[in-house]
Amino acid sequence: MPNIPYDPARHVSLPESQPILRTVPMPSDTNYAGDIFGGWIMSQVDIAGSIPAIRRARGRVATVAVNSFVFKQPVFVGDIVSFYANIIKIGRTSITVDVSVYAQRGTREGGEEICIKVTEAVLTYVAIDENRRPRVVVPPE
Repeated sequence: MPNIPYDPARHVSLPESQPILRTVPMPSDTNYAGDIFGGWIMSQVDIAGSIPAIRRARGRVATVAVNSFVFKQPVFVGDIVSFYANIIKIGRTSITVDVSVYAQRGTREGGEEICIKVTEAVLTYVAIDENRRPRVVVPPE
């Protein structure tokens, strides 16, 4: 892991809520430069975003848009990567989810653990029926 100096603008705390997904990237997830491949992060973000969408839709959803995706900092092998997802909009058939991704690193190397926000994304899912056609999102009870 590269030495990352303390920078209050980059080093943050994890959100108070529980992550929707938490994982540790492996060497097989790296790109040619040895950092975690952006496509791996994107797929994990899509999984994380789909979980609250599936729960809210009470059934199957399909990803229809990646509205925004920002890689703020690199992710390294061995980081503990936590994904936080919150629904920000519900349409007639769609659900838009904000996903924030944090990496915790340092303790594996014997140092002090630091936390960095590494990625932010907004994705839109559409609720689909058994024929993979859009269906209305059921109003909350």
